[in-house]
Amino acid sequence: MTAPPSRRSRRAAVVANPTSGRGRAERHARAVADGLARHGFEPLIHLTRQRGDAAAWVRAQGADLALVVAVGGDGTVRECFEGLVDPEIPVGVLPLGTANVLALELGAPRAVERAVEVFASGRTRPIDVARVNGRLSFLVTSAGIDAETVREVERRRRGPITKWSYVPAFAAALRLGSRPRIAVEVDGERLPGTWGLVLVSNVGRYGGILRLDPEARIDDGLFEVYLFPSARFAELLAAFLRGALFHLPGGAVRRVRGRRVRLSAEGDVPYQVDGDAGELLPLELEVQPTRYRVAAP
Repeated sequence: MTAPPSRRSRRAAVVANPTSGRGRAERHARAVADGLARHGFEPLIHLTRQRGDAAAWVRAQGADLALVVAVGGDGTVRECFEGLVDPEIPVGVLPLGTANVLALELGAPRAVERAVEVFASGRTRPIDVARVNGRLSFLVTSAGIDAETVREVERRRRGPITKWSYVPAFAAALRLGSRPRIAVEVDGERLPGTWGLVLVSNVGRYGGILRLDPEARIDDGLFEVYLFPSARFAELLAAFLRGALFHLPGGAVRRVRGRRVRLSAEGDVPYQVDGDAGELLPLELEVQPTRYRVAAP
């Protein structure tokens, strides 16, 4: 954890998703802005209206920013990253989303007053990011039943979602989905066989529930690739229990590490990127040489 080079600007962009936190995001964003102003920052507030809006607004602020704060979930954080003109501009997180995976990874506080202290301190951690078919990923990209579930959640969505929104969507994906046979290539080497579900992760938790490899780091230049042989219900249940009580890999689930990952399959197999539905395989993920910075306690 380090303090980044001092920046002349004191402008702080506060980006909030109004649907996060059961409508509390706007109020929290204004409280963050007030707190930053007391620390000598010049805060700007933007409430997002649609997907892509946060990235476009952050990009429009240019490089003359001391800080960007994402008030919302992991999707809001990703858009803030996407919009950065300069990756040295730190991004802070006030978690109000469904899973808040990055906030869990960082131990980011939920209380506004404590969060503002973290943002104003200047302490940051570097974080790896990858490009997945042109899109940015810093959490988990995957293909298989969970991507089907994400697609089903988005199809059913009529407003804010909770973790419970994924239960009926998962059941529907189990009923309707086929068992894909996914070919995996890591750093140019094709792995033997095919796989029913593949997770490519930068973090130690998935969905805010499952514990992944405790040795995983967000700044080691590598992503972990978790391989599920069949993704049948019994295998998924065993992996869920292992991940909830202990950690993955283990049992039938294997893990390898790498910088470049390619997934392909015959037929229509969807993928998801950090909780947002993607398109269909193939996908290519590559860890980028430039790390971003996140405000951390």
